[in-house]
Parts: sequence; C-alpha cells; structure tokens
Amino acid sequence: MIGSGTALWLIFFLGRVYGGNQYGALTVALEVAGMHWMGSVFLIAVGFFIADLVCGFGFLFRKTAVRIRTLGLAFGLILVFIAHVQGLRPPVIETHEVVIHGLPADLDGTIVAMMADLHIGEIMVGSDWLNARIDQVQAFQPDLIVLVGDLFERSSDPAELVPVMQRLSAPLGVYAVRGNHDALRPGRRDVTGEILAGAGIRLITNEWVKLTENLVLAGIDDLTSSRRRPGEGEANLDRALINRPEDPTILLSHTPWMTGRAAEAGVDMMLSGHTHNGQIWPFNYLVRTRYPFISSRYDIDGMTLIVSRGTGTWGPRMRLWTTGEISLITLRAPMISK
Repeated sequence: MIGSGTALWLIFFLGRVYGGNQYGALTVALEVAGMHWMGSVFLIAVGFFIADLVCGFGFLFRKTAVRIRTLGLAFGLILVFIAHVQGLRPPVIETHEVVIHGLPADLDGTIVAMMADLHIGEIMVGSDWLNARIDQVQAFQPDLIVLVGDLFERSSDPAELVPVMQRLSAPLGVYAVRGNHDALRPGRRDVTGEILAGAGIRLITNEWVKLTENLVLAGIDDLTSSRRRPGEGEANLDRALINRPEDPTILLSHTPWMTGRAAEAGVDMMLSGHTHNGQIWPFNYLVRTRYPFISSRYDIDGMTLIVSRGTGTWGPRMRLWTTGEISLITLRAPMISK
C-alpha cells in the first residue's frame, strides 16, 4: 500500500512538473489520477480521524473500535463521492447588491460580473468548460466584467483560448489582474498576458482607469507573489490608487490582503479570490488561519470586500461544501437604495 502510494505520488509529481498537456493523454491521465488520489486520501483520512476521536484513539469502546473505524472509512468514501459530484457541477451565481457612496443615479443598477480562479489548463478545465462559463456570464448582460487572477495555467494554449476569451464583452469593458499563478517569472512564457492581449482584455497592473466620468477601476498585481519582496505589495497598492479622482473606486486584488489599507485609501469596493474557500472541507479551516477573509462579503471600515470561492478548481476537480461561483454584483446609489 505504502509502496504503490509512493509510486503514484512520484508519477504525479513528475507528470506535473515535466509533463502537462504537451506530452499527451498518458501524462494527463496520470496527473488526473494523482490529483484525485490525493484528494480522496485526504477525505478518507478525515473519516478515520473522526472515528478515532469517537473511540478515543483506541482507549474507548474497544470492543466496537473496528466497527467504528469501518464506519469512519465508509464516511470518508461518501465524502469522496460527494466531493467529486460537487467538483463537476457548474459554478453557481452569487448575487450581491452594494451601495456605493457617491455613485451617481445614472449608474444605479450597474451590474459587475466577477470570475476568479478560472485555472484554465488545469485537469478537466479547458476551452469547453470556459465556453460554458462565458455563456453563464453573458446571459446576464453585465455592464462590466472583471477577471480577478489565477486565470490560465502555463499549459494553456493561447491559439486555442484567445477566440474563446474574445466572446467576453460588456459596455464598460472587460478587465483583469494577475494572480499568483499568472505572475511573471524569469524564463517563463507569459501565457496569461498573451491570451488577454489577444482577446482585447485590459490587464490592469498597479494602476487605475476611469470606466466612466464617475467610476474608477483600480487593480494590483497579486499580493501573495509580492510578499516575497518586503514592501512591494504596499508600494503596488499605493501606485494603483495614487492621484486618482475623488470618484467611487473599485479595486481588483487577487489576494484579499491589505484590506484596511485599501479602505483607508478610500476604496469603496474590493473584489478578490485566491482562497477557493479551502475547496475541500475541512481544509478551509486551515486556509482561514492565513486568509481571515476567506469567502463571501465583508464590511471593512465602510469598504465592501467580496471574496469569491473561485469559479474553477485547482488540482483535483473536487469540492466539498464549497461550490464554485460567479459573482454578480449590482451597484446601488445611496439615494436610490433608500
């Protein structure tokens, strides 16, 4: 058991690092098996751990300990099944209404569609899946579409994905920021930049743009990546917001950090992703220790923060008690909302 598990892990690791889609179906199949094996073993271990808690790690209910652990195994296998079902389901639409102070009446009802953590190029997350997500978004005819990082894996093919991404359109435009998976690295092809540029999608890099006479959109490079260089994240946030007009401001930041600094700078709404809400329960409890704002909506000193659970998945196509989402946000002017 240990030998076969170790071998599968090594095969997965080598396929992940050196293979990817470029080496054909066998490598992809091994990667799929490795990822789903890891997710499944994790959940089975959770079942066993709960069983051990019940029987006091063997010190209680000694006569029925084997039966309790068998039930723990069965519980783990049920979780594995549910996680696969939920992981293969399309993301749900999460709706929000956000009052933006200073928003003029003519912009009341503006609809912002947010997708985060697409992870296109991950196992079973390709162009067909992306086309279906674009259909979901365009069906609501949003005024603005934002893509909040971790968009494309390095195995993605720009020639295949540019025509798909060109289908995204909105009256106020389509904008994106980089996530940690999209970060520029020496010697590595900038697949994300190529796809976005080819599709005519504006990549916002530590700057702001005016969407209308009375609405500003700002964006920063991923804070998870910049934390490796002390002070860079703070500098990038300052660059993204400096000298902007005193108009309502939406900030795109893949990682939901520096929220207090953004609120203090006068940002009205911050849109983030990155956390996946842990993706597979109970991993979310561990993720929360590093990312306190893990999913849903928060008020940060008068600024609204919305953290997406992620539209796609990273690693196994598994989710447990945390479905994927596309966020649909309706902006409201204060007087109209009364």
